[in-house]
Amino acid sequence: MTESARLLQPELGRVTTWGEYRARGGGEAYRVAAETDPAFVIDALRAAGLRGRGGAGFPTATKWRGIFTSRSSRRFICCNGAEGEPGTFKDRWILRHNPFQVLEGLAIGALVLSAERAYLGLKASFDVEAAATNVALAEMQRHLPAAKKIELVLGPDEYLFGEEKALLEVIEGGLPLPRVFPPYIHGLFTGAYGGPNQPDSNPVAVNNVETLAHVSHILRNGPDWFRQLGTEESPGTMVFTLSGDIRRPCIVELPLGLTLRTLIEQHAGGIASGRPVKAVFPGAANRVITPDLLDVPLGFDSMAQAGSSLGSGGFIVYDDRTCMVDVAHTFSRFLYVESCNQCPPCKLGSREITGRLEALLQGRAEDDTVEEIEDIATWVTNARRCYLAVSEQLVISSIVAAYPDDFVAHLEGRCTLEHDRPLPKMVDYVEGEGFRFDTNYQSKQPDWTYASERDQ
Repeated sequence: MTESARLLQPELGRVTTWGEYRARGGGEAYRVAAETDPAFVIDALRAAGLRGRGGAGFPTATKWRGIFTSRSSRRFICCNGAEGEPGTFKDRWILRHNPFQVLEGLAIGALVLSAERAYLGLKASFDVEAAATNVALAEMQRHLPAAKKIELVLGPDEYLFGEEKALLEVIEGGLPLPRVFPPYIHGLFTGAYGGPNQPDSNPVAVNNVETLAHVSHILRNGPDWFRQLGTEESPGTMVFTLSGDIRRPCIVELPLGLTLRTLIEQHAGGIASGRPVKAVFPGAANRVITPDLLDVPLGFDSMAQAGSSLGSGGFIVYDDRTCMVDVAHTFSRFLYVESCNQCPPCKLGSREITGRLEALLQGRAEDDTVEEIEDIATWVTNARRCYLAVSEQLVISSIVAAYPDDFVAHLEGRCTLEHDRPLPKMVDYVEGEGFRFDTNYQSKQPDWTYASERDQ
């Protein structure tokens, strides 16, 4: 992989000044965008095949073209840096290493889309990333005119702050409560909302941190350069986060198209215990990846065809000593606690599933408890405003289907597997040492308060 093909260049150190960034070619992508037609930039992203690195894998050029052709006189672009899904830390790591490339991509978006303002949303708890981004932004605003439109927005630590519709609510000064319509239909500061594709819809392009960093490199080096790595359907590289029962928990950037087995064995050092892989989770938002899928190429379409997802590139690995009832409870409780309570089926359904999983773990379950979990999962997505309820359905249903023996063992009171695995909600990463998890999360309550706060 060539030096310029990487978002992360640890051997060269972190980029902390505009001068260092310029020495690595920084600012050239913005110059290309400023000297060409906006359609040229969008076509370059289309030719490169850039797809969003935030989880959905939506083509970036299609998203930008939709905003560019909008009839609205007010347009916006947002960078979603409110990373909070268990098992992923890559956006924060990119911002720590080189926030300039992200900000340049955001400035290019603001220029191409004629955006009134551009926003970068970070959680207020991301103090290291916010400090680095603030320094970089102050320098870039002296050199790139469109960077003057960028504003850093610090928001709450809730998981839903990272949901694109809830992100807009926070930018407007509200709570992270997802809206009904997506950002390209119901954008920012609409006032009396006029409906889809109306002149006052104020559409917004929301892009992930890693996606915008790739924009900078594609504009600088060209679409063909980007397609030298990866696959036809998933070109380029991706920054992967690996945690769990592996020898080397790590963050690593690699071309798409490699297999999960290669990622685990060659880059994470294999399973720490030497035992077989039992399950891999692409965060807490998609179906479990079972051992028979370890050789599926890591790409957006290939993983979907295999019945799971590439997600945001964060993979949590468990060996065969782990109880999947315990893991299901851990993920279900996370999704229950983080639900915003706007959609009763989501909040109540996740609560009921979590409660029944807890009963299984504590030996209080009835003979039909597992069937009840499966039944609740079928309606938990009703009237949903965001993907959280779908995550509950996909994760829990897939675990029940893939590991029935673990559930039977708990029903019969004979499970001897390992329990009490920590929720991999990451708050820090140190190279060579691994990840630090949020040890206080277990006290978080469904109303988004903490039990420890109530005791004070």
